[in-house]
Amino acid sequence: MARAPVPAGYDGMTDQEAPSPVKLALQLLWFTFWTGFPIKLAFALLFLAMDLINFEARIGLGFLMVLASPVTVFALPILMMGLGSHIGEGVGIGLLFLLCIPIDIWAYGVVARTYFLERLRLEPPERIGLSLWIKTAVVGALYLPILWLVVGFTTETAISFADSLFEMDFLKGVPVAERIGAQLVLWGTIATVVLLVMLLIGLWLAGRVIQSTTKRAQPVSGSYQGRVMRWDLMRVPADQGLMLTAFAGTGIVLSILFWSALPATTPRPHDCCKKPEVKAQPPYKPIDALNKDEKVIVQLTAQLEALEKKKAEEEADAKNKGKGKARKPAEAKVPAPPATKKP
Repeated sequence: MARAPVPAGYDGMTDQEAPSPVKLALQLLWFTFWTGFPIKLAFALLFLAMDLINFEARIGLGFLMVLASPVTVFALPILMMGLGSHIGEGVGIGLLFLLCIPIDIWAYGVVARTYFLERLRLEPPERIGLSLWIKTAVVGALYLPILWLVVGFTTETAISFADSLFEMDFLKGVPVAERIGAQLVLWGTIATVVLLVMLLIGLWLAGRVIQSTTKRAQPVSGSYQGRVMRWDLMRVPADQGLMLTAFAGTGIVLSILFWSALPATTPRPHDCCKKPEVKAQPPYKPIDALNKDEKVIVQLTAQLEALEKKKAEEEADAKNKGKGKARKPAEAKVPAPPATKKP
């Protein structure tokens, strides 16, 4: 069936129904990201287990920029090589980028075909996934380095401004804790606002290039029920058994590789940094502790009684010695009887 010609200036929807470039880009990129993210994450974890990727201080940023590669597949290498932003190292980063390219093209195709039919009521063009991937990747390669420089310069300037602000005479008396909190809020707010504005501009640019595809698309013919049945059937593979076998086999292979590589690459302490072995304490038994305490109390009581008895004997001996000394002087003072004279 021949397609109807597209009227001049027709973009697939009326002006009231057509989404804005920001909304269009946000929806397509968001759906595409979550469609390909589980597959990318499986390969990323495998490469981490095989010690092919090492993300250092910026692991969160590195993961997001690598796995959100519909717009960062060309921008991240530019940031790492051209602007000296060191996110990680290892050959796995390059392998992950190469694997993300076909995954993103497939995810773009799945999401765009459904989105064009359901939301825009347009006929998806041929190879729409590859077309959208190329356009958004080029936009990301040109715009993300600019965003990186602008946000970095703004953050440094805001930090310097916050520091100089609290060097004034009337703010020097602010306590250290309140000063740090106020500086963080001040420069963080400025940097966040600039980042959000730059992200909106980037989404607008991506939405504009996506709208160029919608303008060339044909309107969908047929009823709403037919369109619903069509996009539902698009989600069902032609050979379900083959698809299930492929997914199950891939999952099993990745799991075996992950668990076989993980023990060999798990970080272990060096011989010079081994911690001393700590013996586990035996379980606490209240009855045994009470019996032990009773035995100790009995022993201490016996020792105390022995000490008291010994002290009493020593005091008794001291008293007896004192009485003996008192008797000897008394005996010495008694006068001898007078001698009897002989006639």
